[in-house]
Amino acid sequence: MSELTVGARPVDRATWDRALLAGGALAGPLWVVAALAQGLTRDGFDFRRHPVSVLSTGDLGWIQIGSFVLAGLLCLGAAAALRRVPHPGLGPRTAPWLVGQYGLGMVLAGVFVADPLDGFPTGTPAGPGEVSWHGLAHLGAGVLAFTALIGACLVAGRRFARRGERGWAAYSVASGGYFAVAWVALMVSAGNPVAMLGFGAAAVVGWAWMSATLVRALRTG
Repeated sequence: MSELTVGARPVDRATWDRALLAGGALAGPLWVVAALAQGLTRDGFDFRRHPVSVLSTGDLGWIQIGSFVLAGLLCLGAAAALRRVPHPGLGPRTAPWLVGQYGLGMVLAGVFVADPLDGFPTGTPAGPGEVSWHGLAHLGAGVLAFTALIGACLVAGRRFARRGERGWAAYSVASGGYFAVAWVALMVSAGNPVAMLGFGAAAVVGWAWMSATLVRALRTG
């Protein structure tokens, strides 16, 4: 059994991989709880008008920035473990790369902060406002992450279907499909409250799928 050294203590590779998978499974719940707690308590924020990304702005923006970076790093670690741990849906090639791409997108979303928007933080003028270079980079990070998540869901759905696991196949395809539809609706709706809430729900659905599949990998491995 290969070993890693953490401090002065050897840790076998299987234990390390299980820790990485557990961290990836926790990334979603941590991110969702942080977003909900901030969205419900920060003055001027409204889930019907504001994407979670704008929580990165203002005096308490460091909380959401840290949430993006931490969740992304946990997903990157899980992606590395998936290349060694067998999983019926997330195979050793394409899907782990997609999970890693998702994690990278989340990290970059924290590094490149979104722009203030439509009255948030308090004192920001109403309306869409101007888009800065780091705001554009934040949007690009979102594209990187979202396409990877959708792709991972569809790849897993196909693998599960080939194995005859229809429940997991349907769950994976439905999760990726809903996320894709909600994302497109948000882009074409120009801030419609229903689309904004629908995409917020899609973020929860996407994270739930990621956590569920990583928990399965943890149990299988």
